[in-house]
This record gives sequence, C-alpha cells and structure tokens, in this order.
Amino acid sequence: MEATKRNSLKDKKRIVIKIGSSSLTHPETGELNLTKIEKLIRVLSDLRGEGKEVVLVSSGAIAAGRQAFGHHKRPDSLAEKQAFAAVGQARLMMVYQKLCSEYNQTAAQVLLTKDTMVNDSSRYNAQNTFDELLRLGAIPVVNENDTVSTSEIPYVDSFGDNDRLSAIVAALIGADLLILLSDIDGLYTDDPRSNPDAKFISLVPEISQKYLNMGKETSGSSVGTGGMSAKLAAARIATDSGADMVIANGDNVDVVWDIMEGKQKGTKRQRSKMPKVPGSFQTSPVPEDNK
Repeated sequence: MEATKRNSLKDKKRIVIKIGSSSLTHPETGELNLTKIEKLIRVLSDLRGEGKEVVLVSSGAIAAGRQAFGHHKRPDSLAEKQAFAAVGQARLMMVYQKLCSEYNQTAAQVLLTKDTMVNDSSRYNAQNTFDELLRLGAIPVVNENDTVSTSEIPYVDSFGDNDRLSAIVAALIGADLLILLSDIDGLYTDDPRSNPDAKFISLVPEISQKYLNMGKETSGSSVGTGGMSAKLAAARIATDSGADMVIANGDNVDVVWDIMEGKQKGTKRQRSKMPKVPGSFQTSPVPEDNK
C-alpha cells in the first residue's frame, strides 16, 4: 500500500521544495556550501526539464549575511539578524541567479510577510504572481522578508519558520507536493541523535497529537530555526490543502530524485481526502477532536 502511495509522487506537477540553512551551509563554519547549492539548482533545472513547475523556499539569508561580515557565531539581537538578512538575501539571490543562468533557468525572488497571507487582496495578488512566474517558466525562490519580520523572534508577527512558510506557499499555489529537506532522515519516535533506540517512521497516516508529541521544538543546527514540531505543523497545513508531503534528509539533494521516483526515502504524509481549494489554509493547532 505504501509503495503505491509513493509511486503516485511520479505524477506530481507543481512542487514546492524547502531547504533549510543547515542544508545550505558548511557545519564547521556556517558559510554557504556552494557545491551543494549548485547540485540543488541542477536538480531543480532537471525537474523543470521534465515539464514540472518548481518553487524553492530557501533559508540562508542570515547565514549569508554572517558570511559577508565574517561573523561566525549566531547573532543574538533582532537588529543584527535583520541587518544580516538585508545583506545576505541579496548575496543568496545572486548565487541562485548565477547558478540558474548556467542551467538556462530564470530565478525570481519572492519575499513574503505574514501580512501578505492574512490580507485577502495581498494574498490574491501573491497567488497571481506565482501563477504568472510559473507560466513563464521561472523558478520562484521564496523567503520570509526577515528585514521586517524576523522569524526567530517570538514577539515579531511572522510565519515562525520556513517550514510553515513553505506549507503556506504550497497551499497558496495549489501545489501537488511539498518536500521538506532537513538535517534528519524524517520523523522518528524520538531524536535519533540522542536516543539510539529511536525508530524511523516512514508513513504518517494523520497528524495526531501522538506524532506532534514526538516533534522537537529545537533545531540541531546553529543556523536553522525549524525543529521537527515545525515540520509536523507544516505537514498539517500542506496536506489539508491537498498536497502530499515528504520530510527527507537534505544532506544529499539527489534525494529529491529518489522521492520523485517513488523510492522509500523520508517520511511521507498523504494529502487529506477532502482537500481545500488552492489559496486557503489554516495554521491553528490540532483541534481537540483530532487529538
């Protein structure tokens, strides 16, 4: 049964891929891993060559800004993070545009804030922009506008992390599939880095409280912000809107091909049986009757 569900991923046409800071940077220094980014762009370009529409939700702006200033430790203040994001987002997009051009692709920057999603007019305009970019054959590269809404700061009104942002984007554009590339193979019964007895979960039938309790609030990286609990929250948003979702290890970006070929890589969550219309989504906690 799981093999059948996995094989259905081959037919997905509109795909959102989220990659986190920890998957884009060198663990020793926190600086951008250009080799891995180049491989990622090659994968996205090949997906475009197959006729698929691809949206990339990319973290890494603050990490790129740190690299620009030679600041090797994680910033603490809001002002520092916003300043690093302002410089780093430009540098990150320069890298994406240069590499995309080498594969005859066009990268388009899309910076979102939570206000864009909660305002009906702004959300409609954003949806139209995505549709037109995809029609033109561009690869939209999405990030939260950290210079005005820094996701790591709890008192700033924001998406919270790019896992949730990618799920909201998937819902907004009516994506068929959301792939979250993380620093872990998928969902486990506990953190495998601290518990060797943790068991891997290949298929999640529903996002119940049992699975949410397995999630971790913290990230194991000095550059990332989204732990497993954030990915499970993203899974609910994406699958409730009609997209399948896979959480997989982004250490080797070729895992995207394994997923698209139906191989058992990562943790899969099947879309809801009664998907919502494109452009609608919810970010609320699990209702009591679903716990």
